[in-house]
Amino acid sequence: MTDRERLSQALMLRDGRSYTAYRDLCGCYDMDCFKLHIDHVQADPFAAPSRLRVCVPARRAGYPQHTYSSQGRAIALCTYLIDEFAAHARRGNSFATSNGKSPIAIAEAGQQLLERSAMQVSQDGIEARFTLHFPARGRRIAGERAVQLICECVPNIVENSLFYSANDPAAIAQYIATSEDAYALRAWLKEQNLIAFIADGSILPRHSGIDDRPLRSGAVPFESPQSLRVHVELPHAGTVAGMGIRPGVTLLVGGGFHGKSTLLRALSHGVYNHRPNDGRHLVACDESAVSIRAEDGRSVSAVDISPFIDGLPLGRSTGPFTSDNASGSTSQAANLVEAVEVGARVLLVDEDTAAANFMVRDARMQQLITNEPITPLVDRVRALYEREGVSTILVIGGNGAYLDVADCVIAMDNYQPYDVTEQAHTVAAAHPNARPTAQPLSLHQTRRIPQPGGLDPRRGKHRHSARAHGLDSVALGREKIDMRYVAQLVDSGQTQALARALLYAHTQYINGQRTLVDILDSIMADIAEYGLDCLDQRRTGDLVLFRRHELAAAINRLRPLCIDT
Repeated sequence: MTDRERLSQALMLRDGRSYTAYRDLCGCYDMDCFKLHIDHVQADPFAAPSRLRVCVPARRAGYPQHTYSSQGRAIALCTYLIDEFAAHARRGNSFATSNGKSPIAIAEAGQQLLERSAMQVSQDGIEARFTLHFPARGRRIAGERAVQLICECVPNIVENSLFYSANDPAAIAQYIATSEDAYALRAWLKEQNLIAFIADGSILPRHSGIDDRPLRSGAVPFESPQSLRVHVELPHAGTVAGMGIRPGVTLLVGGGFHGKSTLLRALSHGVYNHRPNDGRHLVACDESAVSIRAEDGRSVSAVDISPFIDGLPLGRSTGPFTSDNASGSTSQAANLVEAVEVGARVLLVDEDTAAANFMVRDARMQQLITNEPITPLVDRVRALYEREGVSTILVIGGNGAYLDVADCVIAMDNYQPYDVTEQAHTVAAAHPNARPTAQPLSLHQTRRIPQPGGLDPRRGKHRHSARAHGLDSVALGREKIDMRYVAQLVDSGQTQALARALLYAHTQYINGQRTLVDILDSIMADIAEYGLDCLDQRRTGDLVLFRRHELAAAINRLRPLCIDT
């Protein structure tokens, strides 16, 4: 008797029994062309779905080695296979649950090409991780439906989505080419001393605020101004022209609704590679770029914000500064200092989401209020670049004071960019801004050391709990971390991975001796060497790779966080 027959028989023998009898089926089954692993069975029909894996040997899968010979190629191939697996799981499935969804599901990929635990490709073969709702009648096992679902539907999905012979080689090649071009473009940025590039013809607007797909109807293709146009030779796309942004202070100006924030958002997501035909697949930004904004009410723990805010009433120190309920200005200052602490070399700021008093103070207010503890960003942004090597790209619609400190000014008009740097400098010279000279900038890189007691994963007596709720929040134990304003999180799988990374940091590295930077370095090195599975030994399929900056953001926003300096 084959394993498939044995599994089918076992399911039929359990027909009508209590739902918990499914749990005896955990294990590995040889399904001829692949192996099926039932890793976890849900407790009841209404619980979170069961976790399964299929492993297809390389010789059976049939993929040429060049399709996964590098990290970029492997990620591209995995994204393609996730798309195919998900499509076949939805297609023609007669076992939809009560809400109309397929009982078989895989964590689907968004517009970004990111490492995902749902699909892995190596010399050994392909491993796909998915969830499955074991069928039931009430709280009793529906054996016949289970046989059809597990022993017929799953093999059909595998055979139609994971075998090279069943897929489109041209489509796979397109995914790989797009990924390799993105890696080449990012390497070229460093060689040319650029911090960002937007290719001509890019489609930057999105379908909607909740749909990250490109806007197909009415979108204006990007066209770079001649003065900022550069050319790059890519391995697959060939010679590509586009707008290059150099280090320093860059302003994005223009009227409302003309594309300033759309361009900045594309740059903020330009830290990731994108799938073919995304419209932003040839938009790249420095990998360390971090979006900075005001964040009323966030907690701040031992961050030296004195270069921006100092001399608070009652002699309260801001070096370091701690607060359970930071204001708009103090939160934005903390966000900036924290980003630089963990390696950000480019800051992205939109005045729409910034604290007004942190951005600028006009001459009248300077004369009226002389005892002001805030040194606005306009007085620091130049020194940030010249003394600290940190560039800034700002969306500015109403603050002409920034014209004095800008290296490059790009005006957006009907979603098209124009280089107006010379005009901006002429205007600034014709209307001088008599601002007082700020004290020299010095970002004090204090050794911030998280203490173990500040991360408590306990939930109940003995249970360690780390989980995510969409993109908005991460929970560690009983503490909820607000991630709504961490703008460069793009996939709920990233917040799931961040939750596991917090637990991993607590158990492996936070010992009261290591600095936050050391902890981040160690965790990211472990992921690079061992993959996302090092964060969760259960081999789940819901993890997506994050950056060190988003992990730092999660740690810094944990309210009980205790930092020694």
